[in-house]
Amino acid sequence: MVSRVDKEDRATLFRTRVAAAMQREGLSRSALARATGVDRSTIAQVLQDGAVRLPGGQLVAELAAALGVSADWLLGLTDRPERPGDVLAAALTLTGAERSTADAQIMAWHAEARGYKIRHVPATLPDLLKTEALLRWEYALLPGASADRAVEVAEGLLGWLDEAGSDYEIAVPIGELRAFAAGAGYYTGLSPDIRRAQLQHMAARCDALFPTLRLFLFDARQVFSAPVSVFGPMLGVIYVGRFHLAFRERERLRRLTEHFDWLVREAVVDARDTSAWLSDLASTIPPQAPRGS
Repeated sequence: MVSRVDKEDRATLFRTRVAAAMQREGLSRSALARATGVDRSTIAQVLQDGAVRLPGGQLVAELAAALGVSADWLLGLTDRPERPGDVLAAALTLTGAERSTADAQIMAWHAEARGYKIRHVPATLPDLLKTEALLRWEYALLPGASADRAVEVAEGLLGWLDEAGSDYEIAVPIGELRAFAAGAGYYTGLSPDIRRAQLQHMAARCDALFPTLRLFLFDARQVFSAPVSVFGPMLGVIYVGRFHLAFRERERLRRLTEHFDWLVREAVVDARDTSAWLSDLASTIPPQAPRGS
């Protein structure tokens, strides 16, 4: 139910917000009068203390346009000063994406979410749990120092996790880990030694960092998720390959959070058991055959 606002209170709020927007934009009364096409005396009446009457709709619209705010905000109908198009732009952004957390934007999102829970479904294995050997294999075909940067950022994320006071929940399809252990699909050509060491590394990290870091495994035949991250109550990000779709609108964040929590409820391996499960999986990988044998 929308609460009613007293006419005098609304007029007072209107004057206060017009004055605040003028100060922010550095506009004098004369400049605002020129921008809205009215006399300076009209602006003086709008700002006059004790005035109960609000200006007409045309002037309200002109004031909002000149001040770069929404008419709804001036009238006290919303607490967000952005215009509708600006609200939409802030609520959904399209950000270029590199292949991993080496993307500076992702690091900035982690910094913004300091102290809040982060929920994450990775595209492959979680970057912050990857070994240097795996990262260098993944980035071997990319130019420059991409591998060095990826290793640096993965280590930085672990340091961030220690310092940030944030819980980190990760959900991974169990089939992804089985494919990794088998060296199949995306992981074709990756040596058994790297695969075994990676799973042992993940098991050790999950054990040492629990419960700050919790890794859940779900069955993608029963439930599905695209790569997605939810950075506390501020931001939700869906990874689509070359881009991230970033959401800040509250309802979309709520739906993404509910989606992740659904993955956790449907997990076939709980975070308490993930370390042991990974160790068992690592033990199924036979040693790499010596070269020339």
